[in-house]
Amino acid sequence: MKKLMLGNEAVAQGAYEAGVKVVSSYPGTPSTEITENIVKYPEIFVEWAPNEKVAAEVAIGASIAGARAMSCCKHVGLNVMADPIFTVSYIGANGGLVFAVADDPGMHLSQNEQDSRHYAKASKTLMLEPSDSAECKNYTILAYELSERFDVPAFIRLTTRVSHSQSLVEIGSRSGDELKPYVKNVAKNVMMPANAIKRHVIVEERNKALIEYAETSPINTIEDNGAEIGVITSGITYQYSKEALGDSVNYLKLGMVYPLPVDLIKNFSKGLKKVYVIEELDPFIEEHCNDIGVEVIGKQAFTMLGEYTPEMIKKVVLGVDGVEKYAINENIPNRPPVLCPGCPHRATFFVLKKLGLTVSGDIGCYTLGAIAPLDSVDTTICMGASVSAAHGMAKARGEEFNKKLVSVIGDSTFIHSGITGLIDIVYNKGANTVIILDNSITGMTGHQDNPTTGKTIRGELTKQVDLLALCKAVGVERVVVCDPFDLKAFEKVVKEEVNANEPSVIIAQRPCALLKGVKFEGKAVINDKCKKCKLCMKLGCPAISNDNGVIKIDISQCNGCGLCLGVCPFGAIEKE
Repeated sequence: MKKLMLGNEAVAQGAYEAGVKVVSSYPGTPSTEITENIVKYPEIFVEWAPNEKVAAEVAIGASIAGARAMSCCKHVGLNVMADPIFTVSYIGANGGLVFAVADDPGMHLSQNEQDSRHYAKASKTLMLEPSDSAECKNYTILAYELSERFDVPAFIRLTTRVSHSQSLVEIGSRSGDELKPYVKNVAKNVMMPANAIKRHVIVEERNKALIEYAETSPINTIEDNGAEIGVITSGITYQYSKEALGDSVNYLKLGMVYPLPVDLIKNFSKGLKKVYVIEELDPFIEEHCNDIGVEVIGKQAFTMLGEYTPEMIKKVVLGVDGVEKYAINENIPNRPPVLCPGCPHRATFFVLKKLGLTVSGDIGCYTLGAIAPLDSVDTTICMGASVSAAHGMAKARGEEFNKKLVSVIGDSTFIHSGITGLIDIVYNKGANTVIILDNSITGMTGHQDNPTTGKTIRGELTKQVDLLALCKAVGVERVVVCDPFDLKAFEKVVKEEVNANEPSVIIAQRPCALLKGVKFEGKAVINDKCKKCKLCMKLGCPAISNDNGVIKIDISQCNGCGLCLGVCPFGAIEKE
C-alpha cells in the first residue's frame, strides 16, 4: 500500500517500521511533525522533553540499554543538543540511535540559516539526507541498520521543503524492535579521559570504514545521461536540479552526506567538461571536492543565501533565463506576521512600551513584540537568552539602567533554558525583573504540551510544574502572578518590580487565545464616542484598522477578548 505523506510523517513511519522503542524530542519548526506523528504508534514511548539536550540524553540512554531510539529537533535545537552528540559519537550505539534534524534554508521560522552537516563532520557522526518522502522513510530505516552495523549514531538531515512537502510512501510492517542485550561496559560507555582516548582511535577507524561504505552505498547513485556536464547534489536540490536540467547533465546524487566518498566523486568527474556542486547553504560538498582534488563550480556561481529554485539552477548551468513557474504577477499587499487577536502577549507589550522599558526578548510568538506598532523587544538571541542577556546588560550599565529593563520569556522557553539564567541572577546578586509569559502552552510550534501544562504529548494527566514555587525555590522572593489584560493592575506590578532592589519575577498568566476551551463573549464594536485618538491602533490588533481616519473593527477577525475596551479612554469601544 502507498500513501501520500509529508517528509516528517514519513520519518515517523520509518521509525515505526524500524522498531524504534523510545523517542524524545523538543518541538521546533520544521521538525515538529516527526514526533507528533510518532504519537499514533502505541508501541513507541514518546515524549516532549524540557529541551533538546535532555531529549538527546534520553535517546542515548535508551540506545545504551539496547533499544532503537530517536530524538528530533530543528537546526538551532542541535546547538542545544551538541554536548551529548559529540560524546556519544565516541560511545557509539547499542540499539540503533538516530537524530533527526531539520534545517531551515530561507529562515522561514528561524533566527539563522546554519548548516547542520558541519555537526556531522565535527562529531564524526554518520549523516544521511533524503530528497523526498519515500527516501525519508527508507533512509530512516537504513540509518538504524547502519547505526548498529558500524556502532555509530546517525543523523537524518531534512530541510524545510523535504519536511513539509508530500510524495508517495510505500507502507511496510514493523520489525527490529527486539532489545539488544545490555552488558555493563565501562571502557565503552564511561567517557572519562582514559577511556575516551582509546575510543577516539575506534572513531577514526570507524570513519574509514564508513568512507569505504560510502563508495558503494546504494544511496549514493550516478545517473549517466551521456552528457558533458555533471552535477553533484543531495537532498532537495537534487529535485530542483532534475526539474531544471532534466537529462541534459549527469548526476551524482549523494544520499549519504557524511562521510563523503572519494573515489566515487573522482570517477564520476572524469571526462566531464564541467562539474557543478549544487547545494543550499554552505559549500560542504564543494569543499570536500576541493580537498580531494576535484575541480568543481559551486558557490562562485550559486548563492550562499536562502533556498534555491529550478529557475536559478537553469540559469547558472544552462545559461537560460527561466520564468518562475509559480510566480504571482499581481500586486499583493504585504502581510507581516502579527500576534493573533486575543493574544495575551499584546497586552504585556502595550504596557512595556507605554513605560518605555528596554525589553530583553526570547524565542516564541512573543518575538513579534519587536514589530510595529508594539515596538517593544530590543534583543532576541536564542532560547533562554532573555534572562541571561538582561543580567549581563544590567551588570554592564548599572542600577539605573536595570530599573528600566525587563526580560520576557514564555513558559515553555523558561523551562527549556530560562531557569539557569534566573539562578545566575539570584546567585550573582542581580536585581533583574523577569516576566514569564505564561500562556499555558507551547504556542509558536503549534500547541505542544510542556512541563507547565500538566499533560504529556499523548494528553495524559501528569505532574504540573508550579512556576511560582519554582521561582521561589531558586531564591526569588518577589514573585507576582498577574493577568496582563488587567492593564492598570499589570502596569502597577511592572512599575513596582522594576524598581525593586532584588530579583523579581512577574508571571503574566493568561491562556493562548487559540487554545481549545478559551472563549470570549461578544464582539467589539465602535460607537459614536470615538474621538479618533488612535490609541487603540497602538495595540496592533489585526481586527482594528484606520480607514481614512475612521477607526473600524472587523468582526470577522475580532474574537471579543476585550483588550481594546480597557485601552480606549472614552468608552468608544463596547461589546455587542
